Amino acid sequence: MQTLFIVLQIVVSVLLIFVVLVQEGKDPGMRGIQGASSDMGDSFFKKAGGTTKEAMFTKLTSAVAILFLITTLTLVILAS
Repeated sequence: MQTLFIVLQIVVSVLLIFVVLVQEGKDPGMRGIQGASSDMGDSFFKKAGGTTKEAMFTKLTSAVAILFLITTLTLVILAS
């Protein structure tokens, strides 16, 4: 049983790292030199609610982080 959760923990960890690295940063980059804000040039449709790619990755990150927490707590309980 513990081996199953260890394998699941490794898979969830790699998935969490991948999801976080795929997300786009909020840093304005070179636009910041000109005094532009990070949302300058973004259209209304890019900022639309839960249908954007950013919103999907935010929800996916939250779900994988919660799964990571659950597997970690389960491993701690099984180890004791």
